[in-house]
Amino acid sequence: MKENYLLETPRLLLREFRVEDAPFFFELNEDPKVVQYTGDPPFASLEEARRFLLGYDQYEKYGYGRWAVLLKATAPVWIGWCGLKYIPELDETDIGFRFFRRYWGQGYATEAARACLDYGFRQLELQRIVGRAMKDNVASVRVLEKIGLEFWKEFDFMEHPGLYFRKDRSEWRAS
Repeated sequence: MKENYLLETPRLLLREFRVEDAPFFFELNEDPKVVQYTGDPPFASLEEARRFLLGYDQYEKYGYGRWAVLLKATAPVWIGWCGLKYIPELDETDIGFRFFRRYWGQGYATEAARACLDYGFRQLELQRIVGRAMKDNVASVRVLEKIGLEFWKEFDFMEHPGLYFRKDRSEWRAS
């Protein structure tokens, strides 16, 4: 079966989620360090992760969403997710990412997020993309800065100090 990748970077492939990704989602959210700054609880079971993926309707509703990130290799390796999420109650699109800890510190989040930001502005013609992180999540804050989002304001992130970043399409310069 030929894979259908939405985005490709020098080291990564990004594609829509599939129900077969459930074991990766389950394992990813089981690591307390991975979800420490997200506010997301771990999935209660592999079946709950599977149900999450079966109900993931962002692609149909909005034409985009979060995407599985695979490391290019002879057989691509699932290393996390990255992508865009429309938040209707705020009428904004958020960029987010989450990776297995063994892939931290190698620039994969920055590489994937930059590709998603570029896709959002060039292909989807979104007018603004935001990024949010808990203030203590220094690594994620650094990724948001490295991809060109600019600090906008502080906010309450699930009862923790949070930082809000944004970039308008008119200011976007892909690198």
